Amino acid sequence: MKVWYTMLMKLKNKLKGIFILLFLFFFTLIPLTYAKENFFIEGKKLFDLKKYDESKFLFQRSIVYDPKKTESYIYLSKIFSAEDNEIEEKKNIKTALLLDPKNEEALLILINIELKRSNISEVKKLKNRFQNACSSLCDKISNIDKKLSNIEAKDES
Repeated sequence: MKVWYTMLMKLKNKLKGIFILLFLFFFTLIPLTYAKENFFIEGKKLFDLKKYDESKFLFQRSIVYDPKKTESYIYLSKIFSAEDNEIEEKKNIKTALLLDPKNEEALLILINIELKRSNISEVKKLKNRFQNACSSLCDKISNIDKKLSNIEAKDES
């Protein structure tokens, strides 16, 4: 009888330890999930207020918690565009496109970067990708065509 009692007490202690570990894990996981979303939401609010330095920091923190959050990279790209830092702008947009190759907003931003650089061949490739991926920003295709024809007209003259 003592053997059974001893075994039950050991099992009880093990289950108690496992329960405590699960409890701690669960309650530390919830704040982390909230934190990563909170950084992005707060960063977006600051971005809308044009507080780029503060929002840049929050988007970078959002990426630390969730490196696959495409929207954070897109917003960082917009911030670097406002700061006229084309290298970082392009780097962040390309990262967003690596994570989500059919992201319309990221494709459109990259097309505009290449239009500024007058890189016609790259714009045409990206435009084809954009046409295949577009669902909500399809009206921007005509705008891209106009800009592209203006660049081609300038090259001919």
